[in-house]
Amino acid sequence: MTFHLKTAALAALLGSVAFAAAAEDYTITVWSGGTGDSSNYRIDAISIAAEQMMREAEIRGEDLNITVEGQAWSGWDDFKQAVTLASEAENAPDIIVTGHEDIGPWSEAGLIRPIEDYVYFDSWPLNTIYPNLIDTASFNGQIWGVPQDAEARVMFWSIPALEAIGWSRDEIESLADRVQAGEFTLADMAETVKQMQDEGVIEPGMGFGPRVSNGPDYWQFYQSFGGEMADPETGKLVVDTAALEAMYGFFAEAVEQGIVSQTHLGTEWDVWHQNAAAGNYGVWHGGTWHKAQWQNQFGLDDFFGEVQYTLIPAGNEAGRANSITHPLVYLLSATSTEDESAIAAELIAMASAPDINALHAVKSAHLGISEDETQVPLYAADEWLAAASERLAPHTNAIPNNADFGTFWTAMYQGLESSWTGASDPAEAAQNVADTVKQSLGDNVVVR
Repeated sequence: MTFHLKTAALAALLGSVAFAAAAEDYTITVWSGGTGDSSNYRIDAISIAAEQMMREAEIRGEDLNITVEGQAWSGWDDFKQAVTLASEAENAPDIIVTGHEDIGPWSEAGLIRPIEDYVYFDSWPLNTIYPNLIDTASFNGQIWGVPQDAEARVMFWSIPALEAIGWSRDEIESLADRVQAGEFTLADMAETVKQMQDEGVIEPGMGFGPRVSNGPDYWQFYQSFGGEMADPETGKLVVDTAALEAMYGFFAEAVEQGIVSQTHLGTEWDVWHQNAAAGNYGVWHGGTWHKAQWQNQFGLDDFFGEVQYTLIPAGNEAGRANSITHPLVYLLSATSTEDESAIAAELIAMASAPDINALHAVKSAHLGISEDETQVPLYAADEWLAAASERLAPHTNAIPNNADFGTFWTAMYQGLESSWTGASDPAEAAQNVADTVKQSLGDNVVVR
């Protein structure tokens, strides 16, 4: 492998006579949020890269010792608090693995430094990463991190339930294309699952199984009705009241039709997973990574025989079929020394090589970060990842890295809960969101 060293600091470290003459020891710390047993390669990939870097140094006659110390958090709140407190105390980890939405607020707070200052994105392997993923790692005209993984959030369909109401094999197999083309909409979906319930194929209130808590997934439905999260030219947040009202109306009507319970939000995740894996829902939406959970923990044996998958359908002519991705990214702490940051950045670049990243993708059921990764035999042999990369990944986009987006996000979900439970009608809920966000953000938001 040939890696281009961008900074003079790293070039000097790895190429000077003085460096070759004496051992250099570095300890690189990595903290990763949202990381469980199946996601160990978020940290282990850095260790693999460190081993590679040391072997290359040895071949050049240099004595380089790198120790990687990792710490993983399964949740997010404690992790983000730990990062913030450590940054304030000037002892944050060298590498932070977190959701891309932290780039905006953390860069503005001075907690991180742009990784583009240390590596070239027009050199391999960084130049192979999907451009839309690089966009999610960028903010204010700079690239702050490197995508560590990717995913797509998907609409899943029960094949046995579709067959039971008379769908042919051709209709089931063509569903993904019809959804993508906008020919099969959310209204068609609601009508389909209502038929499942009316004919006794699916239990009442179980036709549609949406996500049970707040998350990026619900922005997909906002986009299905034409909503735009941020203006691509100015970067300002956009509150589209018509799209919000239509989105809220869709869920309120779903409750009224009886295809989802009024109390569905707040359901225990394990209950939702069990129902999804057992085919108790007619249609449900979740993440590509959920397939592994359903197979390994909840007894779904024949995924491709029992489940069809598509983009989230369009809601109206203003909207489109879509999918949200929520990449985790490798970030550099601002509290590290220049030498530590240079080493850390190069380790991140090396860990982004297709064969190394594929270890994480396959074990954790995440999508690859580059086209080259889909050619890695381990990845290509995984039927689900290969299929999802082709059908879903090219159509994904992400929530904006705007530091104020949390305000909009909180208000949007409160409006969804309010209209879902009948506490307010969709128009009132949408207007409340617009008023709340405008009052909080002023000229930093555009209300349509």
